[in-house]
Amino acid sequence: MARLVDNPKLAFRLARAIVSDIALYNPEKVKEGIKNDSVFEVLAEDLDEGREHFYGRVSLDPSERAHLYDRAIVDVMIKQAGKIESSIW
Repeated sequence: MARLVDNPKLAFRLARAIVSDIALYNPEKVKEGIKNDSVFEVLAEDLDEGREHFYGRVSLDPSERAHLYDRAIVDVMIKQAGKIESSIW
């Protein structure tokens, strides 16, 4: 079994890697979600699965885990999708 991560910097790096994989394997869902302002709905299953995996690998306080994963979604997926035409910009 993988060792639990207890360092916030390493945990954030793990969260970014997980979210990056989600975006990499679902480019059409990301594009559709950004375009229609429904990215969290379109990717709900994938993001929830990623969140479960992240929570299972990190031993930080639950609120800190949630913050790091949510921040990774914004940093990796949302910011990088800024070039997609959308009314949310």
